[in-house]
Amino acid sequence: MSLRVIFMGTPDFSVPTLFEIVGQGWDLVACYSQPPRKAGRGMELKKTPVHEAAESLGIPVFTPTSLKSEEEQERFRSFEADVAVVVAYGLLLPKAILEGTEHGCLNGHASLLPRWRGAAPINRAIMAGDKASGIQVMQMEEGLDTGPVCMSETVAITPDMTAGELHDRLSALGGDLMMRALSALSRGGLGATPQPDEGVTYAKKIQKSETRIDWSLPAEQVHNHIRGLSPFPGAWCEMELGGKNPERVKILRSSLADGSGAAGEVLVVDDTTLTIACGSDAIKLVQVQRAGKKAMSAEEFLRGSKLSAGDTVS
Repeated sequence: MSLRVIFMGTPDFSVPTLFEIVGQGWDLVACYSQPPRKAGRGMELKKTPVHEAAESLGIPVFTPTSLKSEEEQERFRSFEADVAVVVAYGLLLPKAILEGTEHGCLNGHASLLPRWRGAAPINRAIMAGDKASGIQVMQMEEGLDTGPVCMSETVAITPDMTAGELHDRLSALGGDLMMRALSALSRGGLGATPQPDEGVTYAKKIQKSETRIDWSLPAEQVHNHIRGLSPFPGAWCEMELGGKNPERVKILRSSLADGSGAAGEVLVVDDTTLTIACGSDAIKLVQVQRAGKKAMSAEEFLRGSKLSAGDTVS
């Protein structure tokens, strides 16, 4: 049976699933995405990645600011879809939407539920030092990521993996997993297992106030903080680089290093290496980004900096 599908998604993470739905021949009857927003220096309205992808495929796109009105809910029901596929859509789905298709809404979620329910599961998993993450297909309920899990794939988080790398891996894997779920659903064989009551954690949205690096923490925590926020929004610190004022520098990649000193003390500076002390042990900077500049290796960065051993970053 060929399912009639509504797709609901917004960022880059969602796009592979959209392409898989079309590529596998499912009957995609409508696409929902968040409304265009002003962005860039010119503050021009910019469509979301899903919006642009759907238009390139000739799929009708709807961008309501809310799905709470009876008018929007009636339009949703009018598509007479068998199922809605939801991947990082970002709008609250009222009960009328959750029940607006024959088989409800299937959500692609980037964690091993019930760990990291919420908005930023990829970042939070790495920041917490988790050794594994994954992608799951869940039958949506009114609660926040509380629904029973239909399918799951686990991915190892390697010691230097960044949020960006895990994002890309789970995004691609999520498209494949959702296709398997739709195939099972079309055959009447998609089961679901309730989430356990134990182990629930919440992945709250990343706040600007938590992006600054706290050098007083142990090196492993600093390293996890850096890679968990890389490449966006980016963990940062201030450095004296020869200008009138300290300069904000994002640290995009790091590695654990030997060494000890006062928190934030520059321990090693040579042509290729910049090592900074943490509350315990140290980290070596691998990739950084100065304000208004492109990302660069530590070696490139050191050519234009005036840092010396004994200096302090904050």
